[in-house]
Amino acid sequence: MTKKIFLSIFLITICALIFAVVSMLFVTGSYINKRIKEELYNEANYLGAGIESSGEGYMTRLSQSGHRVTWISGEGNVLFDSRGEDNASMSGYLEREEVKAALESEDGYGYSSRYSDTMSEKTNYCAKRLNDGSVIRVSSAHYSIWEILIDMMSSVVLISALTLIASAALAIVLSRMIVKPISLIDIDKPDVTHAYSELRPVVKKLSDQKKRIDNQIAELRLKQTEFEAITSNMSEGMITVDYMANVLTCNQSAKRILGCGDKTPSNALSLTTGIEFRQSMMTALSGKKAQSQLKTGGFCYSIIASPVIEDGNVNGAVIVLLDETEKESREALRREFTSNVSHELKTPLTSISGFAELIRDGLVNDGQRAHFADNICKESARMLSLIDDIIKLSRLDGKEIPYDKTRIDLYECASQVKERLEGIAAKRSITLSLTGSSAYIEGNANIVEDMIYNLCDNAIKYNNDRGSVIVDVGEHKGRSYFSVSDNGIGIPPSELSRIYERFYRVDKSHSKEIGGTGLGLSIVKHAAIYHNAEIDTQSTPGKGTKITVTF
Repeated sequence: MTKKIFLSIFLITICALIFAVVSMLFVTGSYINKRIKEELYNEANYLGAGIESSGEGYMTRLSQSGHRVTWISGEGNVLFDSRGEDNASMSGYLEREEVKAALESEDGYGYSSRYSDTMSEKTNYCAKRLNDGSVIRVSSAHYSIWEILIDMMSSVVLISALTLIASAALAIVLSRMIVKPISLIDIDKPDVTHAYSELRPVVKKLSDQKKRIDNQIAELRLKQTEFEAITSNMSEGMITVDYMANVLTCNQSAKRILGCGDKTPSNALSLTTGIEFRQSMMTALSGKKAQSQLKTGGFCYSIIASPVIEDGNVNGAVIVLLDETEKESREALRREFTSNVSHELKTPLTSISGFAELIRDGLVNDGQRAHFADNICKESARMLSLIDDIIKLSRLDGKEIPYDKTRIDLYECASQVKERLEGIAAKRSITLSLTGSSAYIEGNANIVEDMIYNLCDNAIKYNNDRGSVIVDVGEHKGRSYFSVSDNGIGIPPSELSRIYERFYRVDKSHSKEIGGTGLGLSIVKHAAIYHNAEIDTQSTPGKGTKITVTF
């Protein structure tokens, strides 16, 4: 801006200087021509009066005059010339503009000016008609304005150069003085800036615009903070990219899932080498929604990539990574559960069907019929028990327990279970005992009894003959609990993490001998979840197992 102001002032100065010089030349030239014309008129009048009063003798005394004087008769003959030229060398005077005008005009005067063909000068002529019809002509030669200017060129150039230098210096000072108040305007605080009065509307607009921009920036920062807070705490991975696949945002979950560390690459193609992620992203950038699965580190993630379209153009894409490990695990568990149920139901049904066919076909004698009927009853009871456990587990899974929670005593529930299992334990000379005292919880009595029953039943089944099972009930640090411990065969450490899986058995051959559905501990686990309880399992092979449920 300073440069533009300087050039503007400097150019104006140059134009003003040229205009002033040219104007001065024309004014000076007009003034000189006017003065010369007046001098020639006065001298012609003076000479005419002298000739008319003194005759030709008066003219002889003008030989030293500064102007050229010529006396011409009415016939065009030269009667006198101050330069001594005669009529022979000077002819055609009657055709001269000034002479012709003097002879023809009413006032008897004629005037003209012309450039000499032989000399680079301008000559002015003034003619006066005398009473006898002769004409006295006075001429004066002088340089033209342009010739004077050429003669004075060196002086003019010097003066012009000095003027331009002074103008340039003044333009620099003025431009800086003009720009300084503008440059001192504080964009951050335009409302308190002292500037030209002419700039106050501009400063006011700057101030208003600054406030609007500050409000918009504050709002954007708030939204960005909210967006970052939301995305950073998301368990799902979220990535936004532009149309060139450059990463705009990438939350911590996405970095963790893709395994790219804390540093975010500039391009999304560098986030992972997984072909599923890249294909989904490129499909979204082509304008189509894409969905695929990414399996990494034992986890399964669903990739959902959606294009961001504005005015018909794809400006980027949003990629969401959803953890579907649990869903996949549940699906696998469902398939396994269906397979196990089919297998567990098939075995007793096959036995029942076989025994029934033998009886129907009369291949069983009277002595064997009772034995076969007994087997059918046992297999039917086993199948009913399995179906009953499946129903219980299904209700616990779906949290569809049709009973209200009440205040119950764990010791009383354990006492009832003890009475139900004492006969079964006695058949193998296993001692079943109850210790502790009353401990109360808010829960479902039937489900709690099932928990205690299943743990005690397992402790009896997987115990040694003449072994012992102890049920202990009480409170510890304000929390109610019960525990079931035995001195039976125990569980290997490698199997402890799986014993609560459905249909899982540590010793499948032994389990067939002792019966059971394989769902007892799964029911215990889901019942504990239903009551927000914790299960602690401790076991040593050959020494026994202790399972504690704390509410």
